[in-house]
Amino acid sequence: MNDTELPLADDAAHEAADSQLDRDDRLKPAFVDAVLAAVEDGDVETAHDLVAPLHPADIADLFELTPEDRRRELAAAIGDLVDADVFAELNDYVREDLIDALDARQVADIASELDTDDAVAIIEDLDADDQREVLRAMEPDDRAAIEEALSYPEESAGRLMQRDLVAVPEHWTVGDVLDYLRGDEELATDFWEIFVVDPAHRPVGTCALSWILRTPRRIAIGDVMKREQTLIPVDMDQEEVALRFQKYALISAAVTDASGRLVGMITVDDVVHIIQEEAGEDTLLLSGAGDGDINEPVVESYKARVRWLVANLFTALVASSIIAAFEGTIQRMVALATLMPIVAGVGGNAGTQTLAVTVRAMATNQLTQSNTARAIWREIRVALLNGGTIAAIIGVGVSVVFANGALGAVIAAAMMTNIVIAGLAGVAVPVALERMRADPAVASSIFVTMTTDSIGFLAFLGLATAAGLTG
Repeated sequence: MNDTELPLADDAAHEAADSQLDRDDRLKPAFVDAVLAAVEDGDVETAHDLVAPLHPADIADLFELTPEDRRRELAAAIGDLVDADVFAELNDYVREDLIDALDARQVADIASELDTDDAVAIIEDLDADDQREVLRAMEPDDRAAIEEALSYPEESAGRLMQRDLVAVPEHWTVGDVLDYLRGDEELATDFWEIFVVDPAHRPVGTCALSWILRTPRRIAIGDVMKREQTLIPVDMDQEEVALRFQKYALISAAVTDASGRLVGMITVDDVVHIIQEEAGEDTLLLSGAGDGDINEPVVESYKARVRWLVANLFTALVASSIIAAFEGTIQRMVALATLMPIVAGVGGNAGTQTLAVTVRAMATNQLTQSNTARAIWREIRVALLNGGTIAAIIGVGVSVVFANGALGAVIAAAMMTNIVIAGLAGVAVPVALERMRADPAVASSIFVTMTTDSIGFLAFLGLATAAGLTG
């Protein structure tokens, strides 16, 4: 290496570092404020220049960071930068807000530039009248693909799949496939494998591009393809699709209709979004927080949350009625009022732990009808160990602090009882809800909390009354 190459290498390193710093500064408060200030001042050129280097996903984030009443103004200022790729990355609520500002032709043009699954995600959220207007403005082929996708159930493989794929007959040689890939300008631009089909267009195998590139032209594609493949029925729920991708480490998979014909494919980049959505959805449903999206309109958030708060209010009244039934016992020994929340609180935490594990196991198909009994027995054993440990600690502690061995024994027994019941409820409630075809993530926490509060108060106050504890 000669001496003149070193400064060039250093310059390249500095440029790379500066570029990284620029990327790190994007979307920080100062950057967002600068863009919005330029828009407010009418300096469209500056706003455009600031946003132009951003990746479409970063531009989408910029809109989500922009106050709702200024998003349309920003879209008008940066103009052509708000393209189809940006719309594909936008949050649902933000996207709806921007689409409302566009006419049917503009929405149709954006949808036509996207993969079918991304176009469907935009159009399916429109009102029925707006959908028809947008579809009428699209080219016949694009419209037919969108209408077919919309005919499938929501959150199904049919809505998720792409129609643009590469399929070849089994009798072709590798050379035929290479010539086809290089010569057809209408082919999909992004794919990792090709699908091999029989004369009825049913998939019989797949072949990775790397295999094709490394195989002599004369070899038949049927001799190098992999016949074992994971096929996705068009009506399969997207959560089950995601589980199959995780289980079998898929990059893409063929989607088939009721007759077994190849109608589309699903790629791993779409499944990543589904995994993220489903995981977040289950977490939010456990708390009754609705979509949990900070861009969700206030009224919709209110409607999603208030009904579960009302339900929680009534379940809390059950626990309160139990306390009221032991009013005389509490009056005779005020220490009971001090210790009651401990029994209920620890039991509630134990129930929440079990509930979280159970709902996750159900979501990932680890918990099924075949192993439900074993799962319940496992959680009971865990609860017995936890209950014994916590009961011993609280029993000794209360006996020492209050100088009352009987009170220590009572709270230890109550704590043991409540933690065991909490473990049982944490697994039994979501399983029961699923058997009743209800979403176990939606209401489980309310019923588990009601159970642990009620049993905690009943066990503690009931045992205290039976033991004749007095101040």
